[in-house]
Amino acid sequence: MEELSAGIWGLFISSFISSTIAPGGSEAVLAYMVSEKHYKVLLLILVATVGNTLGALTTWGLGSLAAKKYPVEGMLTEKKRKSLELVKKWGGWAMFFSWLPIIGDGLCFAGGWLRLSLFFSGIAIFIGKAVRYCLVAYVFL
Repeated sequence: MEELSAGIWGLFISSFISSTIAPGGSEAVLAYMVSEKHYKVLLLILVATVGNTLGALTTWGLGSLAAKKYPVEGMLTEKKRKSLELVKKWGGWAMFFSWLPIIGDGLCFAGGWLRLSLFFSGIAIFIGKAVRYCLVAYVFL
């Protein structure tokens, strides 16, 4: 097994940050590392997926904390309530789409705010992000 170098840790950190409310470019980091061929592709995909999933679960946790202080009923406009209703309707499966730009972080935050199952949300988030990173890696092989 390859030594866990600064590059691997950089990919993990980039992936984590990219999945919180801060912007990041983990796809570009993964694409570069795949094209350099210094590491096994499956290792890179796994590191990026785990980092990105943990970042998304951090955002989920922030949503859960926010729900304690700010109940859904009094905080949102009608349009935002409808968005939350969609997340309620789809439940944990909505978390599969957390990889989408712009709305993905909001989905994770809403999932925590609505107190969706952390276990199921985590699985759906992991699968969605793994599929995305597999596609990115495939393109840059």
